[in-house]
This record gives sequence, structure tokens and C-alpha cells, in this order.
Amino acid sequence: MRVVMFGFQTWGHRTLQALLDSEHDVVMVITHPRSEGAYEKVWSDSVEELATGAGVPVLVRERPDDDELYEALKQVAPDVIVATNWRTWIPPRIFSLPAFGTLNVHDALLPAYAGFSPLIWALLNDEPEVGVTAHLMDETLDAGPIVLQRAVPVGPDDTTTDLFHKTLELFGPITVDGLAEIASGRTDFVPQDRSRASFFHKRSEEDIRIDWTWTAEELSRLVRAQSAPYPQAFCFHKGQRLEIVAAGVSEAVYGGTPGRIFYREGDGVAVVAGAGARRGRSRALLITRVRTQDGVELAAHDYFTTMGGYLTSRPAQ
Repeated sequence: MRVVMFGFQTWGHRTLQALLDSEHDVVMVITHPRSEGAYEKVWSDSVEELATGAGVPVLVRERPDDDELYEALKQVAPDVIVATNWRTWIPPRIFSLPAFGTLNVHDALLPAYAGFSPLIWALLNDEPEVGVTAHLMDETLDAGPIVLQRAVPVGPDDTTTDLFHKTLELFGPITVDGLAEIASGRTDFVPQDRSRASFFHKRSEEDIRIDWTWTAEELSRLVRAQSAPYPQAFCFHKGQRLEIVAAGVSEAVYGGTPGRIFYREGDGVAVVAGAGARRGRSRALLITRVRTQDGVELAAHDYFTTMGGYLTSRPAQ
């Protein structure tokens, strides 16, 4: 089939490579301009450079809603559009232009985790598995009929970085296999159950700020979810920003006020956590590595040379 691809970052790069290696004819690529946003700089392999190197015409757009793009698409006459990590709304006159419509590939097990940063949100919510969905695009974002869906388990120590690499391996195969399903003439694709749908916003600075009223289990997942190269979870110590690079959950129960730097346990330092900590029923966040405001990474034992004091969500007033 004649394919136009809309894609961005490493997800789009991997999908485009799979299409170039397939029997399909990639006739045009649409991609976003480079961005300096914190999350746009992560996994930023260039779709534009790959397409140009393969001799495929490229158009760079922030949004695909101009007449020039529409006319260019009509001229190349695709049989299908493939969209991977396209980060703005695609209007109906674009996604419905090809005879076979538009196949969107999204790194979540839809209908849950539509929208942005699905792997991070899924890890925060302690999901047992994550995955990739190839679905036909309609007017509601990430809501069209499912063509194919594939899952991978979330391990007890997995970070979002681990989940990225696990799910990235699915993008090329599910795209090529999804196109085969479409080309076969199938039309009985599975409608999404909208009663199970969830839609998540982009991550921002506020989303990685540590709230010590969260349980240690929740905070441990936040630290794993915000693994490098993603912006890392942070708090404040003595008025200075402190990133939590690695942490787990204490073996012992530590009672008191959330945020209290309390006790050395194993290779970490236990910090009281959880809204119910004053009742003595909560485990602590066991911090093992930190990064200071000036970028120095240290073992927790080397940073916290004495116990006592507090980690806070915001600088002390």
C-alpha cells in the first residue's frame, strides 16, 4: 500500500524504519519540528533525518491543519496513513482522506491511558502490564476501533525506561501487522469500551514534585516512573532542590510526621511517608541515591550524614 506517515521522536523513527523495510511504499512523511521541551528531548531520534536519508519527501508541521498539507496529501494519494506519537489533533479531512483511513499506534492498552505519557501514568498506578495498541483513528483522540493490541508485563523493579524499551520493540511489528489486517479487507475491528476509557494529560514540573503524604509504595513508583532520562522526582532539603534518583520501600514501619529524615536502613535512609504515618502503620520511603541542586549524585548515606530534619515538597518560607 501507499503509506503516508505522521510521526515524531524515537517511536516515529522506529515505526518509519519498519515501514521502509516492509513491502509498503512510503510516499510522504509528516513530522513535528524539534522541541526543547523536557519530554520532547527524551527519545528524540529524528524522523525527518531518517525520511530524508531514504529519499522520502518530508513536511514539518506543528499542527496538520493547513490547506497546503491537505493538497500535498491529495497529490500523493495514500492508501492509508500511519500515525505514531503525533502530538497534536489530526482533523477529520486528513485522517479520513485515504481509502483505508488512518492507523494510529499508541503505547498503551487502550481504552485505558489515552493521551500523553501513558507508560509513566501506568507505572504510577501499579498496572500489571503495559503495551501498544494499533487502532483506526476517529474524531475522538485514541478512541477508534482496535486493529491489534499487544502487552508486556511490568516487573517489580521496572522503571519507565525499562518499559519504554520493552514497548518500543512492539511498534514496528504491530504497525506492519496492522496494515496487513487492514489490507486483507477486514472491517470487524473491535470497538473500544468507552466505559473503561481514561485520558491523561502531559507531565509537567508539578507532576514530579514529591508529596510526602503519599505512601512509600506510591512514592517508590513515582521515582521509578521518573527514571533517567526523564526529569526525576524532586523535593527540597534545607531550601535546596534535591532529586531522588533511586528509592524503595523500607522493611520496617516508621511512625511520625511525613518527610522526616529518620533512620539508616541497609544501604538507604528511611524518610517517613504517608498520611497515616503518625499512627505508626506506614512504611517509609527508603532513599538510596540523590542528586543535589548543583548536579552532584551521591549515595544517600553520603548525603544524609546525620539523621533528623525534613524533606519538604516546597522550599521553606
